[in-house]
Amino acid sequence: MLCILLVLSVFSWAIIFQKSRTLGQIESQTKKFLEMFRAGRGLPDPATLRMGAGGTPLAHVYQAGYRELEAQLGSRERRPIAPGVAEGGTAVASAPRVKNANAVGVQMQVAAGDEVRKLEKWMSWLATTGSVSPFIGLFGTVWGVMDAFAGLGDAGSASLRAVAPGIAEALITTAAGLFAAIPAVIAYNYYLGGIRGIAARMDSFAAEFVAKIETIYSS
Repeated sequence: MLCILLVLSVFSWAIIFQKSRTLGQIESQTKKFLEMFRAGRGLPDPATLRMGAGGTPLAHVYQAGYRELEAQLGSRERRPIAPGVAEGGTAVASAPRVKNANAVGVQMQVAAGDEVRKLEKWMSWLATTGSVSPFIGLFGTVWGVMDAFAGLGDAGSASLRAVAPGIAEALITTAAGLFAAIPAVIAYNYYLGGIRGIAARMDSFAAEFVAKIETIYSS
């Protein structure tokens, strides 16, 4: 039982450290990405944003929406820009019209769902460890207590001194189960809240992007 709990605990702590590093990087990269996206009137090139802040899921969401926008504008060679301003700085008469802004939003939502699934990878391990470990520890304790009392009967002695060492060893399994479960439960709830926050930011960004292209490419 102790070996099983040890394996669960080691894997849980590895996931905890990995999620902590990943979500920390995403937070800083997301702030940088939004600053770059909101810096100009037009739509920045996804390659530029990936170079500056490619560690955020918003970069993949933006790329999905940008790709759909390019397809609707009918040219993958020409980058979408703000109306009235050409890439070289010269004025242009008008910008092409977007056919279906909702389709752009749908593509971004699909990409956001993929990113959430990536972030949720191995979260089920934390949930499983948190829920199963106490029961494994309890089972080990019950088994140890049964062995202790069985040994007491074989020895023919009814003193507490004879059974106490066996019970004490059995209780170690319960402590080990709690040691594995408590960090896993805390980490699962904390990181789940962080992932939900990132998902909400991706939804908000998709709505912001759709509103921006409707403004830029309005009829």
